[in-house]
Amino acid sequence: MAEARDNGLDPENVKLVLLARAARGRTGATEGAAVRDRDGRTYAAVTVTLPSLTLSALQLAVAMAVASGVADLEAAAVVTPLTEVDPGGLAAVRDLAPEAPILVANPGGTVLVTVAG
Repeated sequence: MAEARDNGLDPENVKLVLLARAARGRTGATEGAAVRDRDGRTYAAVTVTLPSLTLSALQLAVAMAVASGVADLEAAAVVTPLTEVDPGGLAAVRDLAPEAPILVANPGGTVLVTVAG
């Protein structure tokens, strides 16, 4: 958490990274993600890989928000060993919020890049 704060992140975005990291840690998934809607509600998810279904953590977090009635997102975060957002997750966020920042953090929680809208 201290690393994210040292990077000058808004406290609400630090929280998104923490939620994504915690979700990933609980399940041992490849990725964890969290999104925040315009009312401040958050939705966290992890990568799902089943024989019949594959979703990135960011796709699932967006789907959970939409299933709860969300029509717009304020921000998103993904914790991943990669250095970029998967195309499906990026597209899902952009479907709801073309301008929302997407924070990409490493498994330690350090934000490496912010993908702007």
